[in-house]
Amino acid sequence: MLNADADVLARLDRIESREAIRALCAKYALAIDARDLDLLMSVFPEDVQVGRDRHGRAALKEHFDAVLRDRFTQTAHIIANHLIEFDDADHAKGVLYCRAEHEMDGRFVVVQMQYWDRYERVDGRWFFRRRLPLFWYCTDVLEAPVGERKIRWPDREPVDGGLPGFWPSWDDFWANPPAGDWTVGAPPPEG
Repeated sequence: MLNADADVLARLDRIESREAIRALCAKYALAIDARDLDLLMSVFPEDVQVGRDRHGRAALKEHFDAVLRDRFTQTAHIIANHLIEFDDADHAKGVLYCRAEHEMDGRFVVVQMQYWDRYERVDGRWFFRRRLPLFWYCTDVLEAPVGERKIRWPDREPVDGGLPGFWPSWDDFWANPPAGDWTVGAPPPEG
């Protein structure tokens, strides 16, 4: 009976942890859009790494203040498709889709991206340990994001955004087409 109780408690903790991690992502999006830097700092641990050689919430707050004040008049972040996997009871990783919209320099820019996250529970609370933003595209709302170098901020040269090539399965898919003459809706080739 003790093992069953421990199993139920572990499963309950996993469910509660999943919800706490999802709330982190919602708070992050809300904090960015509301320009609530105190709320934004609350989703990162006190010793958060900022860039290569800075640490702490004060450094992170300074970074976000500069980016949000200098680049974007308004933003709206919509998040979805959150996949969370646990390494152990206090460490997890996740992938989260995000569509972000930005008003900047008299233009309206849309971004389709993913966050590749690392989460850590510290003293009973979940935090972002790391967020890696990867982009499909970024472009003026009036321009189609087709072709190469889909990251097209109004004041910068276009660059590659990392997706979809970041996924190992992407190159495999395109490097290994099915053998024979096969199209969607037709029966697969035999073999």
